[in-house]
Amino acid sequence: MNAETLKAMQAPLKERYKTEPAAALVTLRAEGRALEGISCRVETGKALVEAGLHPATGGDGSLVCSGDMLLEALAACAGVTLRAFVTGATVANFTALAAARRAVLARAGWDADADGLFGAHHDRDRRRRRGSTSTARSGSGPRRARAGARC
Repeated sequence: MNAETLKAMQAPLKERYKTEPAAALVTLRAEGRALEGISCRVETGKALVEAGLHPATGGDGSLVCSGDMLLEALAACAGVTLRAFVTGATVANFTALAAARRAVLARAGWDADADGLFGAHHDRDRRRRRGSTSTARSGSGPRRARAGARC
């Protein structure tokens, strides 16, 4: 689906919501029922899922855990939102820029997967002022930028 098709589909909804704001309110429901052992059946009206303990907490790994379900919901929200508001060319540009940023940070010794992006350029500036040419990380855990610093 392209952006124009999506806009055309959403136009009547937007008009309705302008005249009837209450029509835009949607209540989502989920119901959970205890099953045998330490598991639960969760039903949303769209899907049925059996959830249980994560293997790290004693589960056998055969059921999804609440963390899996949360990550799925976040990934679905991000993926659908991204696809709904950008064209294919924009997604390609976004992906290429993200990959390039990750590669540049990796060459500078910054692990974006482990440390995130916040403060990455400050770490580079500190190494440069110290005259260090090493790209090895010192210390552990994520770095924090100075208060009020821009990233």
